[in-house]
Amino acid sequence: MAELELLKQIKLKASQRKKIIVLPESHDDRVLYAAEKLTKEGTVKVVTLGDEGRVHESAKRLNIDLTGVRVIDYIKSEKFSDFANIFFNMRKHKGVTIEQAHEILKRDLFYGAMMVKEGLADGSVAGSTASTGDVLKAALQCVGMPDGISIVSSFFLMIYPEKTYSFADCAVVPNPDAQQLADIAISTAENHYKLTGEEPYVAMLSFSTVGSAKHELIDKVIEATNIVKKRKPNLKVDGELQFDAAVIDSIGKKKAPKSEVAGRANVLVFPDLNAGNIGYKIAQRFGKMEAVGPVVQGLKKPLFDLSRGCSVDDIVNTAGIAALMAD
Repeated sequence: MAELELLKQIKLKASQRKKIIVLPESHDDRVLYAAEKLTKEGTVKVVTLGDEGRVHESAKRLNIDLTGVRVIDYIKSEKFSDFANIFFNMRKHKGVTIEQAHEILKRDLFYGAMMVKEGLADGSVAGSTASTGDVLKAALQCVGMPDGISIVSSFFLMIYPEKTYSFADCAVVPNPDAQQLADIAISTAENHYKLTGEEPYVAMLSFSTVGSAKHELIDKVIEATNIVKKRKPNLKVDGELQFDAAVIDSIGKKKAPKSEVAGRANVLVFPDLNAGNIGYKIAQRFGKMEAVGPVVQGLKKPLFDLSRGCSVDDIVNTAGIAALMAD
């Protein structure tokens, strides 16, 4: 019920923003079902890419109503050459030729990402048929990262009936250094607020709480915490904290009595991908928390990756999240 209520609120807030989200992979039936649902519910304005005749033929076969969905036959689009030229100018220092740029832009992922870069869409949701690597490659090459952020990462919304947490990074960055860990913390805190409306309390997790152990692995977490505090002095962040000290009030008061985060954390930043991926799966499978994500972060604009096993509702929910995270 908590998951349904949160996602309901996300979609309601998204509908008020009237953002344009591109779903590039029109050859996937799930994308067409999602386009119909998003449009009928008014969550976002949907653009999808592909041969217009083929798309409408698929919709008819599936009994899908695409009224209100914009279908762009992107290879024939008047914007195609412009996008190819822009992409060439962005990537020529990497040896990309104008001919190669035209070939690359024939891939729906790249055309969709260029729509976002050029402001013709507010976000993109893809990956129902493409790999995570391909989705992120298009995102990084077309949109890139904002100043001050050194890494693309991800987070999960982890939902209990009484509280929603953000766990990061559980899907993308194997072994972040201190600077990257700080970037992950800052990005996750900002996005937790955007999606939940709650003030973030950020715990930088470790196997030690405020000096209870000494090790170089802990040093990284302490350094990252100090970087976050210096860059975002108004953000409530503390570390290093053990998981129990971060989330259980009585333990937090005992282990870190001077901390304003201990026992209250809602943003949990894991020191590496081993810990993060294992942690969220334990919470999901044993703790019965609902996991929404992974949500990609650290890009200038929202270009989100889906699991290839995603459901129609996963696409719909991710589009709603993209709309809330768009400028």
